[in-house]
Parts: sequence; structure tokens; C-alpha cells
Amino acid sequence: MPIRILPAVGDADAVRTLVSLLSQLPDTEPLAPVVDSTQLVDTLARAAAESVDELPEVVVVHERIGPVPALELIREVALRFPAVGVVLVTTDTSPGLFAAAMDSGARGLVGLPLSYEELAGRVQAVAQWSTGVRRHLGHGADVFAGVGGTVVTVSGAKGGVGASLVAIQIALAAQASGHPTALVDLDLQTGDVASYLDVQFRRSVADLAAVGDISPRVMAEAVFRHDSGLALLLAPAEGERGEEVTDRAARQILSALRSRYEMVVVDCGAQLGGAGAAAVETADMALLVTTPDVVAVRAAKRTVRMWDRLQIRKAEETTVVVNRHTRNTEIQPALIQRITGTTLAATAVPANFKELQGAVDAGRMHELDARSTVKQALWALAGELGLVRTGETAPPRRATRARAAERGAVGFRRRKELP
Repeated sequence: MPIRILPAVGDADAVRTLVSLLSQLPDTEPLAPVVDSTQLVDTLARAAAESVDELPEVVVVHERIGPVPALELIREVALRFPAVGVVLVTTDTSPGLFAAAMDSGARGLVGLPLSYEELAGRVQAVAQWSTGVRRHLGHGADVFAGVGGTVVTVSGAKGGVGASLVAIQIALAAQASGHPTALVDLDLQTGDVASYLDVQFRRSVADLAAVGDISPRVMAEAVFRHDSGLALLLAPAEGERGEEVTDRAARQILSALRSRYEMVVVDCGAQLGGAGAAAVETADMALLVTTPDVVAVRAAKRTVRMWDRLQIRKAEETTVVVNRHTRNTEIQPALIQRITGTTLAATAVPANFKELQGAVDAGRMHELDARSTVKQALWALAGELGLVRTGETAPPRRATRARAAERGAVGFRRRKELP
């Protein structure tokens, strides 16, 4: 069977040179090149969803791949797809970079300009390693079933549109359905997840920012286990510490969480910083919350365009969630979808703050009444997004008046039938 090699190169000239050399290697099958980090991860994820046998044996990553830096991309590939061998192509072949590449999970390094002999030898060695790993793990899609949880980011088009509410409730729905779930507050300066869930905890996401290798023990010390079962990674109490969480730190933290939890929900707030941008870029799903008013919809459109300009997220890969929806408003969800050019969540969250006020004021959002139409809508949204197991798309409901009346009628009939 030929060795399948997936080139990941953003530069057009480098692509032609690399593909030309790869096509000359014996017993190899160069695949269609991918041009950026997002396309690479998406391509590997689709292949892994089919079977481990569908994954390429070797991925060749060029040093100028973007927008995620090459070493960080290699770390993510090694974590999520451990049977894929990664080769880094770079002009810097110093011992320092070699060590950094190996620490990130690369299986080899090839210098530029490319040499046929060096490339052939390294690809063959990495392919043999990949084949051995797969033989050891065994064949079948179930090998990768537990590798890499789902990351969902929730961002606000502007402040006050309800992004934190959405993030908390969909995380609670995922946890309640049996998925081990982490809720991360990346609204680093103004995050309120701790207030909404009545939590006081001295550790925060900033404490993980300076850690080079996040071990399970280090992660356990930074995460707070909430009564609901959620694992909480909170924003720092001192807003200025948010600057310590760089985009690189955010990627590393989310990769560590992804490897430990089936669902990772990230509240990114409404301000775009490096950490939030990294989270939105690497997420499996990115939600953008807006309200059906002119100011918020304009802000949503502005955010979508900014994400596209910065190559963080394409509009069609973003899902807009409409909060505080009413039938009487002039701006309906379909219009918001046309304005923003995004995907639209089928579930709109109704406007009913009276249902929320008690839970918000008490800081007990996890105890929101199951009869709340807002909670019902948000749990239905979680089901729509695939964050809950089948049959768990809504919280348990208490008996409705109609059901109570029905039970009363049955009881009355039974009493009449008694002698």
C-alpha cells in the first residue's frame, strides 16, 4: 500500500516544489495539499471520523503555514491524531529548533532548500513509525473515539447580549446528558461565569498561561469542580492578569482540555483579544450571540467581517444565535442571517428576563427552573448543536397544568365509579 502524504503549505511556489519531490518518492501517494492550519485540522478530522485507515501516514508541514504557527499546529495534530507522523520543513535546522519540534510532537525535520535524499529518508522513516503505531493500536474508527473532545466557543456581538447565559446553559445541558464537560471563561477582563454560578476560587486560566507542559495534575489544580458536575476554568479575578493569557497559551490550554473532556464550552465575551481569537479559530463550532435590534445586528455583522479579515473564521462557519427573540420585533432571525451571511441556529431564545432574574441575582444560574422557556430553548439549542446525547435535548419538565388537570379528571372519574 502506498504511503499517503498530506502537504500543508501556504506558499504557492513551495507547494509546487514540495509536491514535485513527493511525487518522485517510491511507493508514495501525495494527497491534495492544504493551504492553512484550519484546512489541515478539518481534513484530518473528517478522515478520522471515517476510520483510522483513512488518515494519511505522513503530514509535511511547511514553516510558513498559517495562521496558526507551525510548532503549535504540530502540537495539535500530534495530540488529536497520534497515529499520524508529522515532518517539519524549515530553513532553521539548528539544534534548538530541532528540540522544539520534537517537543511539539514532530517525528522529523527536513531543511530548506529541499533535498530529494533527505526528504525521502525522513518520509520513509516516519511512515514506518506511523504504520507501527497503527498496528499496535489496532484498526478501526473506535481507536479515535475518545481522542479530542468538541470545542464550542460562544462570543457576543456586543456586550450584554447574553453570551455568558448561552455558554453556561449549553454546558449544563451537555454535562446533564452524560458528557464530561468543561466550561472556560475566556472573557479575561470582565468574565462573569463565577458570579453566575456562585463560585469563589483562587485559581484561574491565567495560572496555566505560563505552564510549558500542562500535565493532568496541573490541570486538576486549576479547574474547579462545580456542584452541577461542570469543570470550571475561570477568568482571573484581577482583570489585568488577562494579558498573561496569550494566543499560544490559549491554544495549549484548549488542547489540554480537549484531551480530557468530551465537551469544552468557551465563553469568549464580546472583546476580541489574542486568546479569544485563538479559541474561535481552533473551535469545532463558533457561536455568535446577538439580539434582534439594529445596534446588536450591526455589531454581529462587524464581528463576522473582522473574523474573516483576520482569517479567524469564515462567515459560513459561524453560527448566529438570536437571543431575546419575540414575534413582534421587526428584525427576525432570517433577516439577521441574510445580513451577516452566517449559519443560523434554528432555535431562537425567547425574551423573558423575569424567568432569569431570580437565578441571576442569586448567582444560581444552574438552578434555573426547568419550566423556564429560556432554559428550554437553550437546552434545545444544545441538542441542535449535537452537544447532548439522544433524548436529552431538554431539561426535565415539571407537570404542566394540562397534565395536572388530566390527572385530576381521572381521579374524579375513579371516585364516581366507586360504590
